[in-house]
Amino acid sequence: MSLSIGVIGTGYVGLVSGVCFAEQGNTVWCMDVDTEKVTHLRQGKSTIYEPGLEPMLQRNVHEGRLHFTDDLRMAVRNATVIFLCLPTPPDEDGSADVRYVLQTAEDIAAIVREENLGGRRIIVTRSTVPVGTSDKVREIFRRVAPDADLRVASNPEFMSEGNAVQETLAPDRVVIGSSDPEVVAVLRELYRPFVNDYDRPLIVMDEKSAEVTKYASNAFLALRISFMNELSRYCEAVGADVEFVRLGMSFDPRIGRRYLHPGIGFGGSCLPKDIRALSRSAQEAGAPLRLVEWTDRINREQLERFVNRIRERFGGSIAGRRFAVWGLAFKPNSDDVREAPSLKVIAALLGDGATICAYDPEAIETARRVVGERIEYARDMYHALVGADALIIATEWGEFRSPDWQRMKTALRGHVIFDGRNLWNPDELAARGFEYYAIGRRSYAP
Repeated sequence: MSLSIGVIGTGYVGLVSGVCFAEQGNTVWCMDVDTEKVTHLRQGKSTIYEPGLEPMLQRNVHEGRLHFTDDLRMAVRNATVIFLCLPTPPDEDGSADVRYVLQTAEDIAAIVREENLGGRRIIVTRSTVPVGTSDKVREIFRRVAPDADLRVASNPEFMSEGNAVQETLAPDRVVIGSSDPEVVAVLRELYRPFVNDYDRPLIVMDEKSAEVTKYASNAFLALRISFMNELSRYCEAVGADVEFVRLGMSFDPRIGRRYLHPGIGFGGSCLPKDIRALSRSAQEAGAPLRLVEWTDRINREQLERFVNRIRERFGGSIAGRRFAVWGLAFKPNSDDVREAPSLKVIAALLGDGATICAYDPEAIETARRVVGERIEYARDMYHALVGADALIIATEWGEFRSPDWQRMKTALRGHVIFDGRNLWNPDELAARGFEYYAIGRRSYAP
């Protein structure tokens, strides 16, 4: 059964969700206050880089299932299920700022009341929101439109950038937070093409449990990364290779293989923000999550340690040095630079008086909006190396894994590599004549 769906907010979560809902035959109205973004989307131009998204967007716009508007009233009038996919940025104390979610809920209720819109509408929080947000939305509806049939549910997303389309169309699981049987029945019907009874379940729980599930999942993934980063320090100290250790761990089915890669820290729009928000919420509840607090601390220290290693290699001062940086996005297959470790490394090096030339296959323009012209942007990965004292690997893009080594050696003045993602084998790099520093592995220095 085709449903009429509204998606409020066309950021990463909203756009991918809206396109994938339309792909399954639903009529979707995506609303955003950014009129320039809406114009691009109406033309079938994706405003984010995500593999496979733009062709699907274009197809559904062409076939009349996917609409974009900057008018909230139009989305509310046309939709019976409305997803709130709005930003929840961190407040100064680390807690999630839900003002956009709550204000939009109030606006929706006011529209329903003023236009006397009949029928049931289900408002679903898909944004990552603190526990209790669904209750606050429900209270707004009772206050602003007490006679309207406005229902509330939580439906946290678990997509990862670079894999979001596939993970939305064939998710590991779908979590529905609602104690209302009618709401659950509608959302079951919506997600019926996405799930099955075997390895892609739909899980129903209360709203608060659903809200906590999202934070708990991201915190646990972040904890795994920080554990490996902490372990990498120990491996360096005792002469072990963290990549062998990781491999030995990963075949244990109780552990698994994902999120076990050490590096220079995690970034993006979710993990850093969510672990701080969860930590703050736990403190306010009088039940502090100490592992979560240390996860954030270890992540910050790992990047500081990486930068200090660069400083130490050049005698404690990098003023006047030139560095090439490969990778600006916080992860491959994305153009997202929010909380990207690369930008934090760049900021530290610029602060010490170094110059930077950076390359990324997709994230140059998004990085330019943040960094501006304080660094140079290379036309390709080899151009970034010209005249550089060292190369810094900040993002593990596939095209970096098998470079032209002779071309690298000719362009890179210092033949020094700081690999923040453990792309290469240290012995092979040493044999090729490079001075190589990796994470939790043997370093080859003169």
